Amino acid sequence: MTTRKIAVIAAGVSSPSSTRMLADRLAAAVGEALRSAGVPAQVEIVELRGHARALADAIVTGFPSGELRDAIRTVTTADAVVAVTPVFAASYSGLFKTFVDVLEPDALVGKPVLLAATAGTARHSLVIEHAMRPLFSYLRALTVPTGVFAAPEDWAGGDTTPLSTRIDRAAPVGRRGCGRGGFAQARPAFRPTHRRTAPPAQSIRQLAERPAAPDQAP
Repeated sequence: MTTRKIAVIAAGVSSPSSTRMLADRLAAAVGEALRSAGVPAQVEIVELRGHARALADAIVTGFPSGELRDAIRTVTTADAVVAVTPVFAASYSGLFKTFVDVLEPDALVGKPVLLAATAGTARHSLVIEHAMRPLFSYLRALTVPTGVFAAPEDWAGGDTTPLSTRIDRAAPVGRRGCGRGGFAQARPAFRPTHRRTAPPAQSIRQLAERPAAPDQAP
């Protein structure tokens, strides 16, 4: 069976960071979900903090180089992506957005993406819906319906916290199975083709041949 490759983007700017902690837990959960479903998994974390200067250079020159190019290749060739960002000014971080900006426009088309974010207060919990999901929808990625948000209070209590429940719901593990929206069914990225539409004349003819509604009959 083909090994599924999962890329986990961690956009934390400090070390250690809660963003990296969440990325690590999601990486472990996704890998376990795949292996529990009998699917070999290779999970690789791409930490953006070390690529900050290279990202700035790539924005100016248009050509990513060195280790940044390898990080981009890891993400674009993965079967699925986990994207984790801290919240800055009520949105994703500039470091996170800069990495997205250096990707090719079609790099994530059709690729399953699990969205996650961390913040200093639970008041930012909707950032996944109002900032991250529209961004990846624009990129034509397939975002998993369940996102994972973590505030400071979520890190106490070990594996019995609501955070653990949300992680398990986003990437089903063990006996809970691999439910709808889980990564165990993630497929390699595809390039959807545009649906061919009928010529206008044919559409008009079909409309003319359609029986009129009773109140519209001559």
